[in-house]
Amino acid sequence: MDALTTLATTMGLGFAAGLRLYATILGLGLALRFQLLQLPEAMRELEILAHPLVLAGAGLAYVIEFISDKIPWVDSIWDAIHTVIRPAGAAVLASTAFATLDPLTKWMLVLLCGGVALSAHTTKAATRLAVNQSPEPFSNWGLSLLGDFTAPAILLLTATHPLIVLGLILIFLITFIWLFSRLLRWIRSGLARWRARFSQPENTPGAFSESRR
Repeated sequence: MDALTTLATTMGLGFAAGLRLYATILGLGLALRFQLLQLPEAMRELEILAHPLVLAGAGLAYVIEFISDKIPWVDSIWDAIHTVIRPAGAAVLASTAFATLDPLTKWMLVLLCGGVALSAHTTKAATRLAVNQSPEPFSNWGLSLLGDFTAPAILLLTATHPLIVLGLILIFLITFIWLFSRLLRWIRSGLARWRARFSQPENTPGAFSESRR
């Protein structure tokens, strides 16, 4: 692969994993298993994703994530748990994919993949926290389905039109940096509402009687 294609592949892999880590692993594994995807020689180590045990584990995790991501507030708890898991998983994917490259290049790509995954994850988590403050569930479901579509679409584009993916993710990263402070405010506001929602003291009969006096 040339340098631009390698860069695009790294960023596409990181973005997809940052949104849907288990769907990314499952999608790649199934594509390799059924020979729908031909890996370049430098990325042959990723063929481990086609192993039945990897597919089974990724499939189970994907089903749990798919359901959890449709339930308001449960999705945010799931995102909080995966703040480290998604970027770390993306970094492991990159480390496996580029295992044959020289160490310096490999670790630069690993860091890039993990960084893009963290950016995608942070954007997703902040957006869902903001949407969870609305009582209606439909916008939450819509965003979840959008994520279900976006991750495999990015993987497909990465395999077929890597330079388009490179351009799209560069635009995303520029926008992410520009809106970073706002995303942090959304996260803080959402966490404050979440704490308030689940830490409301319940009125006991005795307390109610005393307040009446």
